[in-house]
Amino acid sequence: MEIKLTKANYDEIVKNSDSPVLIDFWATWCGPCRMIAPVIEEIANERTDIKVCKVNVDEESELASQFKIYAIPTIIVMKNGEITARSEGFKSKDAILKLID
Repeated sequence: MEIKLTKANYDEIVKNSDSPVLIDFWATWCGPCRMIAPVIEEIANERTDIKVCKVNVDEESELASQFKIYAIPTIIVMKNGEITARSEGFKSKDAILKLID
């Protein structure tokens, strides 16, 4: 299940998470974001051991700024409140899974 991540629910979902968190920074007008969306959704449906979150950079500019998002899509993986992996641009499912594991 994908979680819509906002400034309001960030601490609850990401900072206090016992499991790894994959965050997809995206926008509706971004072609590569639309290409990667089904891949992210598939991972969210298959992996119950992680949280999969989406951040619309147009709606959550403060979060995008906090993570220094300059290009989208950007995938960030966090464990114990720390960024452990970061990737920009379209990636295959296998490449995204390698970021997590």
